Amino acid sequence: MNLAEMRNIVRRDLHDEDAANYRWTDDELNRHIARVVREFSEAIPLEQKTSLATTAGSRELNIAALTDRVMVEAAEYPVDLYPVSYQRFALWGDTLVILDDAIPDGSNCRLYYGKLHTLDASTSTIPAQYEEVVAAGAAGYAALGASIYTTNRVNSGGTAVTDQFREWAEGELTRFKAELKRLGRRQRIRVRTLYQPAQPVNSQTRDFGP
Repeated sequence: MNLAEMRNIVRRDLHDEDAANYRWTDDELNRHIARVVREFSEAIPLEQKTSLATTAGSRELNIAALTDRVMVEAAEYPVDLYPVSYQRFALWGDTLVILDDAIPDGSNCRLYYGKLHTLDASTSTIPAQYEEVVAAGAAGYAALGASIYTTNRVNSGGTAVTDQFREWAEGELTRFKAELKRLGRRQRIRVRTLYQPAQPVNSQTRDFGP
């Protein structure tokens, strides 16, 4: 899958496949696709891990090198222990602060994080099973934009065209956002079983103290 192939799927969903008379330009669809890829990444980021050198005696770690970062899921320090040593941490901008007792000595800290997905002219990091989800969201935003554009404009289909665009777009976007919510919840459950969360989990039965 690449951007051109995704655009073709979106055009198919929009019934906009007459190359001699496209309703949406490639640039317009690319913009809607980019918006959806970002929203998708917020729910299901591309999972990454990397090792960064700490500074001896400092709990702070500069993570500016983690470009297109959406979130940091876990910080392992020291690395390669068994059981794995995950540290509680806090984030402020591009600085990660280790909160547990281990004071870094200059050795590596391994970070597990999520970043934005890529969908460009040559490649895609979006899993194949979610490509239709992305296409549906992009088509929904494109149709919503068309409904706004045609409001109070003369067109051969009359005012019904605007209403149909809006109703169809709202239905697609409702399904798209519901799917992101479902997938995002499932992702969090899976990840939280592997890694100690950065923040303590609220409990209805235990008092963790101040």
